[in-house]
Amino acid sequence: MKSAEDRLAALGTKIPDILLPRKHIDLSTWAIIACDQFTQDRDFWDNLSQTIGSKPSLLPMIFPEVYLEDPDKNERIMKIRQAMQEAIQSDYFDEPIHGLMYIERSTPYHFKRRGLVLALDLERYDWQSEKRLLIRATEGTVKERLPPRIEIRRGAPLESPHIIVLIDDPSRRLVEGFGERIKNRQPRYSTTLLANAGTIEGWTFESEDDFTYLADNLERLVREAIERDGRRSPGEEPFLYAVGDGNHSLATAKAVWEEYKSIHGNDRDIMNHPARYALVEIENIYDKGIDFEPIHRIIFGTTLHEIEDLLQKKLSAQIEPISNAEDLMEALKNSKQGIIQYGLVSSSGLRLLQISGTAVATVPLQPVLDSFLEENKERVSIDYIHGDRETAELALEEQNRVALLLPPVGKEDLFRTVGKSGPLPRKSFSMGEGIEKRFYLECRRLFV
Repeated sequence: MKSAEDRLAALGTKIPDILLPRKHIDLSTWAIIACDQFTQDRDFWDNLSQTIGSKPSLLPMIFPEVYLEDPDKNERIMKIRQAMQEAIQSDYFDEPIHGLMYIERSTPYHFKRRGLVLALDLERYDWQSEKRLLIRATEGTVKERLPPRIEIRRGAPLESPHIIVLIDDPSRRLVEGFGERIKNRQPRYSTTLLANAGTIEGWTFESEDDFTYLADNLERLVREAIERDGRRSPGEEPFLYAVGDGNHSLATAKAVWEEYKSIHGNDRDIMNHPARYALVEIENIYDKGIDFEPIHRIIFGTTLHEIEDLLQKKLSAQIEPISNAEDLMEALKNSKQGIIQYGLVSSSGLRLLQISGTAVATVPLQPVLDSFLEENKERVSIDYIHGDRETAELALEEQNRVALLLPPVGKEDLFRTVGKSGPLPRKSFSMGEGIEKRFYLECRRLFV
């Protein structure tokens, strides 16, 4: 009879050796929000650094993307490596836990969101849309965004996850089942989170019985995935895991692993290397603590008139002036059958745009923006922002910038849509508001 861990390996899943801080370390300053948040807000990250000071923290071990274009990138990466090595050599960590973690997170918007921290096999994942593997990207991956991330992960002594991977479990028996198993157990950790981001608690599961429960339920989900998606073509695996947050981070992990294999070969020892796996958090798409939010766009170096004209010509958009941002955001929430709506915000005015269609809003929009950006790359740039109010405020701060607000996104059909048509355009949705993103907390040895 196969062991539970052998069964999990067949499902692209591995029980990791998790490193957690010792109990004397203040987790409220140890845990840090995902690096791809607040990319237009240096004050947020600078204030975070001042708040933490010299306390043990994961902040020196990550690269907030707000600083990616700064000239000291190489020096910053070197300091990240040093901070990781110092953490390993210090008394920061307890002995590794060979197990998984069940976590419960509260946010300013939701009382509880549940997850499991474990490792996924990068051999069963590829971000390219034509690959139909067990673990699939939900959004397009931009190759140009990978090199700086690869530099950071290549040779890194530690990894800490901000990747969230979704399962399609309408019966709510896997993640929620571990929630039932923690009754009358004290959490391994419990802390408030910086920036008023809520709280988090975590419980360890280290027994063969726990691993068997995980394997039983993942095998059930594979059977249900085959029923959901119909008969598979030769070479196509069931669609078990969908990358919800951190598409580019998981693509980075895959790239580093493929690079490592190409250098060292594919013998048995290499194939057992920790870099073959990525530490992630698994969440059920049906969890009531998960909302899908649109990711808005800000285009710099342009005008309201130019973007209006572009979308009229390329998408046959109907345009209506709107008097204030609140009315515009409310209008976007009231979807109409067969109509896709967008909002434009700039210091020159606000507009509601409508086009015919039933697709996710990014499907017709993103190719038009990509073409426009390429044609005008000397003067125009784009950023992707979480939160409609935050995006509108940024657009109104200065002239020659225009925000594109997107309508709400449904989550129930994600697996069917991606399974049928492949990944959505990049930055199509976000799981919740920016402040709800995953915090780095658990760690794992990577290149040792």
